[in-house]
Amino acid sequence: MVHVLSSRILLRPTDPERSRAFYGEQLGLSVYREFGTGPERGTVYFLGGGFLELSGRSDGPPSPTARLWLQVEDVSAAYEELRARGVEIVRPPVREPWGLVEMWLADPDGTPVVLVEVPADHPLRYRPGI
Repeated sequence: MVHVLSSRILLRPTDPERSRAFYGEQLGLSVYREFGTGPERGTVYFLGGGFLELSGRSDGPPSPTARLWLQVEDVSAAYEELRARGVEIVRPPVREPWGLVEMWLADPDGTPVVLVEVPADHPLRYRPGI
């Protein structure tokens, strides 16, 4: 079995400065570490139990299959805060048929970012008998 000690998602943005402004200033992610110099330097952000690394530069758009799924405590509060910061919301918070509350936005390169709230009554929080 593989014993994973840490994990991170790697993104190669088309405009690193614009992406750092989005993730660091607009979303308000905290910086874990930075490395290198210049506009293509690497920045690693905390993502709860993992990390998001922006490093290098891509010549084209990201894969349409890449997504970021970020669990937050209160999606409605995040919605109000992000709107106030000028973040374009693709879809406001909606309680999905599977019981999670989801809000969608996109980073500057179009990578979908889903903010998810797990309500107190959802089975992901508590399953009787387990």
